[in-house]
Amino acid sequence: IFYFPYDLTFSVKHIVQRIDPAVVVIVETDIWPNFLFEMKKRQVPVILVNARLSKKSFIGYKRLGLFAKQVFLKFFHIGAQSLEDSGRFQELGVPFHRITVTGNVKFDVTHQIQGSQETDRLRQSMHIQNTRKVFLAGSTHPGEESMLLDAFSRIKHHGNDLLLIVAPRNPERAGSVSRMFNSAGYSVGLMKELEKISSGKRLDVIIIDTIGLLKKLYAIADIAFIGGSLVNCGGHNPLEPAAFSKPIIFGHDMSDFRDISKMLLDAEGAVRVKDAKDLYNVLLSLMENEKRALEMGKNALGVLTANKGAVEKTIKVIKPHL
Repeated sequence: IFYFPYDLTFSVKHIVQRIDPAVVVIVETDIWPNFLFEMKKRQVPVILVNARLSKKSFIGYKRLGLFAKQVFLKFFHIGAQSLEDSGRFQELGVPFHRITVTGNVKFDVTHQIQGSQETDRLRQSMHIQNTRKVFLAGSTHPGEESMLLDAFSRIKHHGNDLLLIVAPRNPERAGSVSRMFNSAGYSVGLMKELEKISSGKRLDVIIIDTIGLLKKLYAIADIAFIGGSLVNCGGHNPLEPAAFSKPIIFGHDMSDFRDISKMLLDAEGAVRVKDAKDLYNVLLSLMENEKRALEMGKNALGVLTANKGAVEKTIKVIKPHL
């Protein structure tokens, strides 16, 4: 495992001589012209898989005209996420027969928690009673925690015993996020310090200051919020909570998960909010209407299940070149 080289001729040649690849598979949008030209010169097939092309990127490539066409023609085959992506690649000059719509491999996510016993153990390790409602905000960015605090404070004014779990995208921000909620008068615990806290102490907020735990945490949530979406950061993967049948809330910017977020909205597995007040209203509604929350969770899982199979299709695209 190593970093991809800078797309400079000498660095590309150096790394290629060291590796001597027989086939190169590139995922999603890492398109480096000098690397592709060098692979073409060496007759090494390069396959672009799980490929997507946003409207913004498409317009940018269109402006490059013939150069963009020459770059994309260096791919032996492209596995596109959607028909829309496929159409955009064709408009850039890639022949139809060199594109396969495989779907998005993110739909083939697997659970990191198996069964209710493991979920119960996780709740117990975090001192969360089985009857307590949990609102999990995953991969949050600067500017979002203040909106979460606003919405959470409004919920608390109703006398609700909701537990908020916040997982900052950058765990190094956990301390500052903790201080924000603490200053507002809430009882806050950091994940790494929970074992030092008495199991009888009732926390209002838990801040996640570790890496690699978020996917598991969605299993214990009742409602999930997708971070990076109430600020202009493109959002994060909403299929992680969908895999556990959780109702999903996200903000206005889910541009990095455009198709997935649209599917979830269309299936009524997710709700889009525009600000803290909107977040509060949706959150309160889902807490008061458990039937609606459960239905949303089922719909979200349904979107995930209906679109599985991209990995198998992608393997079929790669296999002829091995």
